[in-house]
Amino acid sequence: MPRTDPLTAPATPPTATDARAAAAAVGGWQPAGDLPAPAYFAPPSPSAIVLDDAHGNKVLIAGGEDGARNALGGAVLFDPVERTWEGTGPLSVPRRLHTTTKLANGEVLVTGGLTGPFTLPVAPVSSAEIYDPAHGSWRATGALHEARYAHAAVRLDDGRVLVTGGLAPRDSLTHSALYSAEIYDPASGEWTPAAAMHDARGGHPMLRIGANRFIVVGGMLPVGRGLYTGLSFCEVYDPTTGPGGTWTPTGSLRVARKSHQATLLADGSVLVTGGDGAGRQDDWSFSVYSQWVTERYTPSNGRWSEMEPMTVGRSHHRALALRSGKVLVIGGTDDASFDVGYQNAEVYDPAANTWTPTGGMVTGRWACAAAELKDGRVLAAGGLVLSGAAAPDSTDVATGASELFAV
Repeated sequence: MPRTDPLTAPATPPTATDARAAAAAVGGWQPAGDLPAPAYFAPPSPSAIVLDDAHGNKVLIAGGEDGARNALGGAVLFDPVERTWEGTGPLSVPRRLHTTTKLANGEVLVTGGLTGPFTLPVAPVSSAEIYDPAHGSWRATGALHEARYAHAAVRLDDGRVLVTGGLAPRDSLTHSALYSAEIYDPASGEWTPAAAMHDARGGHPMLRIGANRFIVVGGMLPVGRGLYTGLSFCEVYDPTTGPGGTWTPTGSLRVARKSHQATLLADGSVLVTGGDGAGRQDDWSFSVYSQWVTERYTPSNGRWSEMEPMTVGRSHHRALALRSGKVLVIGGTDDASFDVGYQNAEVYDPAANTWTPTGGMVTGRWACAAAELKDGRVLAAGGLVLSGAAAPDSTDVATGASELFAV
């Protein structure tokens, strides 16, 4: 059960580490203060947004959820110089499973999500709001045509924002995945329908892979109450063709994935890491554990190729493209039981196709917020620490701790 499931609270033992994890670690982690309150943030939305130089390169985190799965309405700023957190203007609507997107003018757009305390049926919202860093305040903007959560958002080349897929209630206990997409125009504050995807999906990474080309990678499809399957299907969006743009199917992942990450590499290819266990594999073996196999997409031929595997399988982790051209993968958990957050982190070198462990995080965590700062350090904040049988009273334990990684 994915952690984005609004109905059930899943619970993972870490997989055994590869012998490579014993190699000399690179870089290390240091504590960086605590959020005002414990919180976690379901991937794939990055959750942490680095503001512009004019606003001190501070990091904004808005909304999220607590250990009881209640939507949070607070917004906080991290000061990378002082290593401190402070509150800023709260959201007008508490949200979880929403998206956070930086606009071309430096403001931040928040869309959709679930609101209120954890109840059934769930309460999706269509509202959107914008954060103004100059005044530390939020203002309402045009509402989505369709309320959605666990969706994806990306800024287009012309400054507009594309929102795709996500989930919506099917009835009081189950959900449906959405095909639909919408585009937000910051100039008018309005949303217009975009071409629908070929495949309904939620919890899917979406990223830019070239001029006016954007890819959605895998994701999840509800198949019953609290039951989801991973997708291998991928498709590419071009906003310049037709009034609502067009979607074109492209090569499928070799392994169906949900709760994974997709990261753009310096050469324009895409690295996919982790994700919940896909069950039967291409070789007819069966795996219930999170994926350690990685794949790389080449836009020029639309194909995925298997790359060097990570040292451990992981889901609900974070993967960040660094200025060095390498990729840092942090934390996560295993979908066999969802019980502990990993301290483990590792770095991928695309040129050598190798993984190298870093020093472990101070606090093991999954579903955290993360961002690379302007000075090259990486911030990890919040996340889940314990869940299920690993928690003292079987209640999820979120953390407010944050830490910084530097080579």
